[in-house]
Amino acid sequence: DTSSLVEAFHSSLAFDQRLYPQDIAGSIAHATMLGEQGIIAQGEAAALVNGLTDILTDLRAGTLKLDPTAEDIHTNVEQILVDRLGPVGKKLHTGRSRNDQVALDMRLYLREESKKVQRLIKELLCVLLTLAEKHAATIMPGYTHLQRAQPVTLGHHLLAYVCMLIRDCERLSDAQKRANVCPLGAGALAGTTFDLAPARVAELLTFPAVSLNSIDAVSDRDFVIEFCAAASILMMHLSRLSEEIVLWSSSEYSFIELDDAYSTGSSIMPQKKNPDVAELVRGKTGRVYGSLMAVLTQMKGLPLAYNKDMQEDKEALFDVIDTVKGCLAVYAPMLASMTVKVDRLRQAAEGGYTNATDLADYLAKHGVPFREAHAIVGQAVMHAISLGKNLSEIDLAQYRQWHPAFNADLYKALELETCVNHRVAAGGPALQTTKATIAVVREWMASQA
Repeated sequence: DTSSLVEAFHSSLAFDQRLYPQDIAGSIAHATMLGEQGIIAQGEAAALVNGLTDILTDLRAGTLKLDPTAEDIHTNVEQILVDRLGPVGKKLHTGRSRNDQVALDMRLYLREESKKVQRLIKELLCVLLTLAEKHAATIMPGYTHLQRAQPVTLGHHLLAYVCMLIRDCERLSDAQKRANVCPLGAGALAGTTFDLAPARVAELLTFPAVSLNSIDAVSDRDFVIEFCAAASILMMHLSRLSEEIVLWSSSEYSFIELDDAYSTGSSIMPQKKNPDVAELVRGKTGRVYGSLMAVLTQMKGLPLAYNKDMQEDKEALFDVIDTVKGCLAVYAPMLASMTVKVDRLRQAAEGGYTNATDLADYLAKHGVPFREAHAIVGQAVMHAISLGKNLSEIDLAQYRQWHPAFNADLYKALELETCVNHRVAAGGPALQTTKATIAVVREWMASQA
């Protein structure tokens, strides 16, 4: 007999029990095909389908409990079926191995969960688009190296994250193409001598393709790795946004205020309002990265075909899915409920000489080589700093000492609205460009419905 220690160590039911809907769906399709192919009698196939349907109903209703001592969800469901139907239940596994069975379950599960993740991304996209539209003209400083660089708008800034999330959606859709392949019929690794119809099972389960190689069908976990990789990139994007939420909500920046419902207090400091949601998302990003590394490491040295190491992919994948869904679910309402401090954003853009590049552009448009213009404006900035003034507060006579190309219209060029709205090139922060970008994204969203 197997040691009780080994049985406990070997069992995966504690985590793979969540696969029961997919396992039963796969078994129903398999039983249907066995009957259609004449491998078992049609009446036996019907009994199996009805028995499996009843088990699914009872598990969903909570009237049936799984056996905690079972090795895994696959053997548990089959044993329940045998207990209910008798010997006919033992015919379900004809022409099938747990190797291709679990591969099927994982693909079915990931297909469903990937779509749920995409729906949550799109909910967050809707919030970001609404904010971008509302703040398409809200001027703020754009940053490089965390230093104020050039004036942009909050709407334009948020659209950068919109672009990231669109890529995340598309990346998940692309990964689904490779996950959406039916492995059933591969058996343990070499197929079976029964006259199975894998294409029929694929049809019943709405898979557009079947595996081309039985060894690859049971040993492939690329689809798990690819999802975890796409999820890691998604979490990286959420983490970057979280970092900005943390910075912006600090008193040093004070660009936003998070709603009390999405903040926490301190156990000792009564004045504190902590951006814990954003911080947790930032922290959970490392957790998702770790799961990706875990599955890559599990698979890197495995000979073909199936090895028990591959059981370890489930906990990593399940944790990635739960973590990503949890982060997305809380992120959308957090952003939707935050208060944007429009005046503070503008005040920050007015400081830091963010319009200096526009002054250099002004000279360049008047025939001054840009490198020369760059040096002249550098002098102007140093002079303004020494006086504690903004560039717009320096008098024209002083500007003309630096270069005769300066005229009174330079002050119009220095206005923040001018700096922003003259940047009309595709992808720029100008109001008309921002509105056009939002329209393009909304059209993309509509096409995804």
